[in-house]
Amino acid sequence: MNSHGFTLVELLLSIAIMTILTGLSLPVYESFTKRNDLDLMTQNVASAMRRAEVYARGAKNDSTWGVQLQASRATLFKGSTYSTRDTTFDETIELPESVSLSGDTEVIFSKLTGAPDAVTTVSLSSTTNDIRTITVNGNGMVAY
Repeated sequence: MNSHGFTLVELLLSIAIMTILTGLSLPVYESFTKRNDLDLMTQNVASAMRRAEVYARGAKNDSTWGVQLQASRATLFKGSTYSTRDTTFDETIELPESVSLSGDTEVIFSKLTGAPDAVTTVSLSSTTNDIRTITVNGNGMVAY
């Protein structure tokens, strides 16, 4: 007798193998996703700081520019302080829950020179215990 198809044992064995492979790959995928979120947020925050420096150096809208860092977001703003800013120019970057910020909370870049009000270091950390550091030197150069 020539039968075509799978037996129940073959089908259950295939399902078991797929379940084991999925179970082993999920933690790796989750770790990769959180690390990727950290890298993207580091790039986004550094980019916001660079834009603030460029806007201030170019005296965009005849103003100083800065970046305000909070636990769940970073905001690029126009003005000499976050509390007195012009909110119509705000650009907000929302951070995922797996990423947290620490360090200086506000960086202001001077109009025309683009120099920051202080040398700044900001750390972004992930729930996977990875850390990325962004620094702003006295000339306004942003590095990470």
